[in-house]
Amino acid sequence: MTIPNYITIFRFILVPFIVMALLSDYVGAALIGFTVAGVSDGVDGFIARRYDQRSELGAYLDPIADKLLLVSLFVVLGVLEQVPVWLVVIVVSRDIFIIGAVLLGAVIGKPLEMHPLLVSKANTAFQIILVAVTLGDMAFDFSLTGSRTILVWAVALLTAASATAYLLAWTKHMAGYERK
Repeated sequence: MTIPNYITIFRFILVPFIVMALLSDYVGAALIGFTVAGVSDGVDGFIARRYDQRSELGAYLDPIADKLLLVSLFVVLGVLEQVPVWLVVIVVSRDIFIIGAVLLGAVIGKPLEMHPLLVSKANTAFQIILVAVTLGDMAFDFSLTGSRTILVWAVALLTAASATAYLLAWTKHMAGYERK
């Protein structure tokens, strides 16, 4: 266990508090929690690289913590009708598809190493921006409806592009598999 791993575990622990704050209409607290989670993500990455505290466990925990936070917030924001439900379905489906593809590859003896693609990094960045803008708009009533609409469509397009890119990489990987 490294310091970055403890910070990542802290992010896991933050998720239910952020979700409960949002569901209890403490949007400001949810925004603060989301900001703390984002800062801690940057801090754990910095410490891991700067002080050579990278670990195999951290390589798995970090993206899982990120996904848990984003998917949880997308689901709650969809329930609260702050983002369209169709977008929530696209975002969650993409993540389920990726997890399913990795698990299937492992089960049939053709494990797939996942490396974040540029489109996936852009997708995650836009998802974070959409959640932050939505929470900020809810907390402070900035009336950012136009900006939020643009972000919703950007996230939808990037999520679809990311899912397509991973699907192509997965099918190419699986095509090289021959049953013996």
